[in-house]
Amino acid sequence: MDFAHDQVTLDLTTQVRKFVDDVVIPAEPTLDEQLAADPDNWGTQPIVRELQAQARELGLWNLFLPGDPAVTGAAGLTNLQYAAVAEITGWSPRLAPEALNCAAPDTGNMEVLNDFGTPEQKNRWLKPLLNSEIRSAFCMTEPDVASSDATNIGTLITRDGDDYVISGRKWWSTGAMNPEAEIFIVMGKTDPNAERHRQQSMILVPRDTPGVTVVRPLTVFGYNDRDHGGHAEVLFEDVRVPATNLIGAEGDGFAIAQARLGPGRIHHCMRALGMGERALSLAIERANSRRAFGRSLSEQGVIREWIAESRIQLESLRLLVLKTAWLMDTVGNRAAMTEIQSIKIAVPRAVQEIIDRAIQIFGGAGVSDDTPLAALYAGVRTLRIADGPDEVHLNSLGKAQLRL
Repeated sequence: MDFAHDQVTLDLTTQVRKFVDDVVIPAEPTLDEQLAADPDNWGTQPIVRELQAQARELGLWNLFLPGDPAVTGAAGLTNLQYAAVAEITGWSPRLAPEALNCAAPDTGNMEVLNDFGTPEQKNRWLKPLLNSEIRSAFCMTEPDVASSDATNIGTLITRDGDDYVISGRKWWSTGAMNPEAEIFIVMGKTDPNAERHRQQSMILVPRDTPGVTVVRPLTVFGYNDRDHGGHAEVLFEDVRVPATNLIGAEGDGFAIAQARLGPGRIHHCMRALGMGERALSLAIERANSRRAFGRSLSEQGVIREWIAESRIQLESLRLLVLKTAWLMDTVGNRAAMTEIQSIKIAVPRAVQEIIDRAIQIFGGAGVSDDTPLAALYAGVRTLRIADGPDEVHLNSLGKAQLRL
């Protein structure tokens, strides 16, 4: 196993680090000001467009998408190369991924279209997504069933002549509040009587199709993620789209979902490491500058232990993330499933603990909006549920180990 960064990675991370430190993080207050001035605007804010223009000029664009750059128009990085880049964007998770056009749910949706879409679907939807001319949403989770088991999904996709008719209710549909999200990828059942993992399909539903209703935004600990389009409850009532909007074949939906969520899980973990590093950096700065009971916090034994524990966790989990990325590149996602599940469980849990320690060091300021810690905590806590809760992955990983 070789995790050493090649020259491409070294050059790219230097560029991204400078861009995030010098341009993106200083722009975070501007994003807050623009959102506060127009709280009902779920579109892309002007500062995001400015940063995207700068990133594109620097060549820091669509770095997440592997494959031949001549075909995809993306950077063509491996998972191992992208891991180092994604970690840096985690220092500003609200702004940096979107600035580089590497933000969920568009990344996963672009991967689905790239890997499974027809030439017509790619031309109509993938191309403008790669150019950030539009945004997208992913509609899988439902309020009425335990969606951690994707086979529970109740939304129906029924064939009717040359069309499909979609009926159902979704929620936690990331990006759907953004009016620039012109296309929704919807997962539903095309054949409820088929074999359990062949009942589901995925289909493209344009936002303006009659019968599509974005019901309401959903918040996470009070944060509404307006900056990237938020999460929404979406109702599909007899929504009719052409049969050519089906992604892949009928019954491919579960397999496509697994293919989509694998890279998505590792991208989340990469960025979470960056979130942990920023929290630790803030904690160290606070500990060195704050005094209590006649001495600095950094002289308190418990603070030193917290800082040490955080450093150990970040270094250990970074190695596991890099190993996972390397395996995905060399033997494929299926063979790397043990590692993918391991980081999906371990990284968000550890980073949540690291951010929690930083909040404790900051005291009351840590739970306020005067620091990014509260928002970082809300984001990483969500990752313990998103793309499958810890318990599902622990159960699956345990079963696989017991079969060894």
